[in-house]
Formats: sequence, structure tokens, C-alpha cells
Amino acid sequence: MPRFVLFDIDGTLIDSGHAGFMALNLAFQHLTGITNGFAGIGFAGKTDLRIIKDALEKHQIQVNSRWLERFLRLYLLHLRTAMARGTGHVNPGVRPLLETLAADEDFYLGLLTGNTEDGARTKLDPFTLNSYFPVGAYGNDSEDRNALLPLAVQRLAEHSTISVSYSDCVIIGDTPLDVVCADYHGARSIAVATGSYDLEALRDTQADIVLPDLSDTNKIFNWLKGW
Repeated sequence: MPRFVLFDIDGTLIDSGHAGFMALNLAFQHLTGITNGFAGIGFAGKTDLRIIKDALEKHQIQVNSRWLERFLRLYLLHLRTAMARGTGHVNPGVRPLLETLAADEDFYLGLLTGNTEDGARTKLDPFTLNSYFPVGAYGNDSEDRNALLPLAVQRLAEHSTISVSYSDCVIIGDTPLDVVCADYHGARSIAVATGSYDLEALRDTQADIVLPDLSDTNKIFNWLKGW
């Protein structure tokens, strides 16, 4: 059976150099006048919609859908500017792993990320990583990360006519919430300590494999082939 390998972005594929955090704060300031409005808001593993709602609740601000649409447009503009500064980087082992998996017909690659789709593509574009991921599920699809895997599987089927079960999927991410999403659907997971959680914290999750980074291409490839 084919394997559907789904990657998180921030802390997993790349480090954006805090570009997302800066862009969110600038968009929030533009619309509310509040400086550094996302200070103290937890980001790790959350969808962008959930993060924005957390900030609005913190500052006791009520908005409508038009406000949110305007906010996301502003966020994207600021994100493009922040990414253009070039302060981010691709995490260790990512390129060799993607190249190896993309060259094997048993694997299909996708994104499962809390970023909005436009935000995800904007973050990956400077590193020429978008071409590896023809499909994905994103933070603008649902504020609940656990709702994203079924969408990604559906989009893979629509894109390639390949149907996979959730048990043939693996989610690779850097937070416990990535692992929770996989467990929720009976998928596999790889937790990688290139984000805000260290190895000890990730070992407390139910991840199938916990790694310091993605640099051991052979180990990951062989595990994905062999389960």
C-alpha cells in the first residue's frame, strides 16, 4: 500500500525566523491599535484560526467574518515581507528526506499544518519546498487540527486518484498536538525536536518515533518502508 507522509511546517520543515509571529502582531496592531497583541499566546501545534481567536479572547475583542478576512489579508502581506528578510532556514535533514521520499513511488507527500494555505505556501516558497507538496490540509480549513487529516486524504484522492486509509498515513511534526492528530485517526507519527519541544517532552507522547531532527534519512526511510 502507498504511504501518505504529511509534514508540519514551523519547527518541522523550517524555522521561519519568527516571521509568522511578527506578521500576526503587525496585522493585529493595524486593525486594533494593540502593540504585540500575540505576546503570551501559545503557538505550538495550534492552527492560525485558533491562535487568532486566543488573541481576540485575551484582549476581549469581538469580530465578524469580514474582520477576519481583512486580518488574514494583512497578515499575508506582512508575512511576505518578513520572509523576504531571509532570517529563516530549512531544518536539518529536510531536503535529503524529501528528495528520497519523492523519488520513491510508494510515497505521497503532503502538508498538515496549522498555517493557512496562503501562509504555508509563503513560508515554503523562499526555500523552494512547495513543489514537494501538491496537496495538504491547512489552518484555514478548521481551527481543530484533528479535523485536518481527513481533508488531506480526501484531497490526495482528488488530486491523484490514490485512496489511502488513515492507518497508511504518517504525520511528521514537532509538537504533541501533531502526535495527538495522528493518534486520533489511527495514523502513525514521527515527532522531531527541532521546534519548541525537546526530546524528553516528545518521548512523553505516543509518537512511534522520536528524533532530534530529520537528518537520519536512512532510518526514517527504512521505518516508513517497513511498518
